[in-house]
Amino acid sequence: MKIYLDNCSFNRPFDFQGDIKIHLESEAKLYIQQLIIEKKISLVWSYILDFENRNNPFKERRLKIERWKTYAIEDVEENDIIILEAKKLENIGLKKIDALHLTCAVYSGCEYFITTDKGILKRKNEIKDIVVTDPINFIKEALDVE
Repeated sequence: MKIYLDNCSFNRPFDFQGDIKIHLESEAKLYIQQLIIEKKISLVWSYILDFENRNNPFKERRLKIERWKTYAIEDVEENDIIILEAKKLENIGLKKIDALHLTCAVYSGCEYFITTDKGILKRKNEIKDIVVTDPINFIKEALDVE
């Protein structure tokens, strides 16, 4: 199974953990990372993850997230198809960066796009060719864990 974690997901464990939803999403995301390390699921990386992570003002976070690229089975590079398809997603109201993340995931054949971004999750039913979900629901739905 191929998955794509967006930048929001990678940063979730660094967010304030006093909110139960954020804490549970963080734990779920860490569990997903363990499955990646164990090669039970496959991670896809992209140039847009590199771009966003490079702009992270927190060096420690940036370096920890950057290490996950080494676990990726694929690194999607920018191309004309991705740019064209991302514009279609922008037309349904997604931000440009979010549209590029999603398009990279679809382009690489990922089955799941995992995010904690509320804007993306609100539009998940409008996004075709990939299942958009948060870390908690990914574990419940894709991995059939209660």
